[in-house]
Amino acid sequence: MTTAILLPVAVLVAWTLIVWAWMLATRVPAMQKARLHPEKAKHTRGDAWNALPSEVRQIADNYNHLMEQPTIFYAIALVLAVSGEAGLIDVGLAWAYVGLRIIHSLWQATKNVVMIRFYLFVVSTLMLFPLAGRAIYLLVS
Repeated sequence: MTTAILLPVAVLVAWTLIVWAWMLATRVPAMQKARLHPEKAKHTRGDAWNALPSEVRQIADNYNHLMEQPTIFYAIALVLAVSGEAGLIDVGLAWAYVGLRIIHSLWQATKNVVMIRFYLFVVSTLMLFPLAGRAIYLLVS
């Protein structure tokens, strides 16, 4: 079961790359349509950023989110994999986290109703607590 914890990691990495491609495929045409020079868009906030449609910014925002909290998941999963003790529950929680993050991405990039997105974020984060606790337990025992 040791390496099984790494498959959800690889899937979330692949999903992040898909969101990157989605962001690129929507942002570049939107910038061209808005006649927005790349130098004017070097910061992700402000007038230039606001010239882009909300649906384009939502995808970029989600890509940024995939660079934030999932780093905690990656670290925990690697600790569990290296320990050689990742169990079925750990793998299940990892898959739940990844599934919820993918749903969160799709929701944010399409519907983006904030409270639903927030609940998805909270529930996915709750998956990390037992994983982190288990990783710490394995390291100190």
